[in-house]
Amino acid sequence: MMVAPKLRFKADNGSEFPAWEKKTLGDIVERVTRKNRDNQTDVPLTISSLDGLVDQRDYFKKTVASKDMSGYFLLQNGEFAYNKSYSVGFDYGSIKRLDKCPCGALSTLYICFGLKPNVDIDSDYLTHYFDSQKWNSEVAAICAEGARNHGLLNVSTSDFFDINIMSPSLPEQRKIADLLSAVDAVIAAQQTEVDAWEQRKKGVMQKLFSQEVRFRADDGSDFPDWEEKTLGEEGQFYGGLSGKGKDDFDCGNGRFVTYMNVYKNTFASRDAMGRVKVGDTEKQNKVRYGDILFTQSSETVDEVGLSSVYLYNDEPYLNSFCMGYRFNNLDNVCPEFIGYCMRSNEIRKSIMLMGQGISRINLGAKRLATVKYKIPSLSEQRKIADCLASMDEVIQKSKGELAKWQELKKGLLQQMFM
Repeated sequence: MMVAPKLRFKADNGSEFPAWEKKTLGDIVERVTRKNRDNQTDVPLTISSLDGLVDQRDYFKKTVASKDMSGYFLLQNGEFAYNKSYSVGFDYGSIKRLDKCPCGALSTLYICFGLKPNVDIDSDYLTHYFDSQKWNSEVAAICAEGARNHGLLNVSTSDFFDINIMSPSLPEQRKIADLLSAVDAVIAAQQTEVDAWEQRKKGVMQKLFSQEVRFRADDGSDFPDWEEKTLGEEGQFYGGLSGKGKDDFDCGNGRFVTYMNVYKNTFASRDAMGRVKVGDTEKQNKVRYGDILFTQSSETVDEVGLSSVYLYNDEPYLNSFCMGYRFNNLDNVCPEFIGYCMRSNEIRKSIMLMGQGISRINLGAKRLATVKYKIPSLSEQRKIADCLASMDEVIQKSKGELAKWQELKKGLLQQMFM
């Protein structure tokens, strides 16, 4: 027996809407198999589980489609596509509607479809229904045993169109769609605000670290000129934990800073740590206040050598695929300034040029030791760090608001569909 949604609308006159009906997907949509003949469109599409159907050139910063896309499906605005690739949080793939451009070309690995004419289904309702992932159980039931092949779910096209879709009356569909679309509009506006603040911060960092904009001392005088230094002159490198197997992690007697913690944060977060079994011989892998932590190995050159500064005194261990750097003397160094400095555009460019490898990019301490950076007086370092930290505070507050709205939508999707 089907369980009714926890949250339902009422009709404008206060009466109850009719019970929801069970339909197959094939009852309400028809498959799209038209080809992009004569390369009618040059827009190569891909599905992002979070961003929907998007232009590959914007999403990947390159085209991964074939040069000749005449054999691809031609998808029109308002039509849907199912991506059978599974990813974290999307175990049964994603179904998205093309909203961002008039048309695009999509690989024949996708199952494409559009609404049949004159069906009592609101396209916006269907879009939100697919966002709810309530259809996952239906796909799970038709996946062949073993189910996964090279990242794709083993779902036949005919079985896919036989999955069940729960449909309320058209007026209730529109009420559901209107509410969720309104929430989406707020989320989009909040995301725009986050993006705008992050762009502002990038611009401010560029002006500060190029010295196009300079602070003055509290008495109005100019600060001294910045000095150029190399990491090798000012401190020493040390390695992360190595030789550890999976049984050593998420347990044990020591806390460790993870690779992703270093990768994602200008300043390492104590919330993003794990536990590991360690012995006395591994004390050299302990992180101290003010240390810079670098990612050492990555699949792309953009991700290698990303840094995070540690600002606590509890001395955790550093995980593998990372290396640490410790200043010989912190008396004239503001660690917060160094955190921003190592993530500045100029430093990132120089570090990315040092990566070596083909399938995996690696970076060694010897090369990182040659990184040149310019550093002002301690007082100016602190002013720069305080300025950027205040922008980070606004960004984090804005991200917090975004997360609240996203969580609200997640809850609504759970309660409004069956």
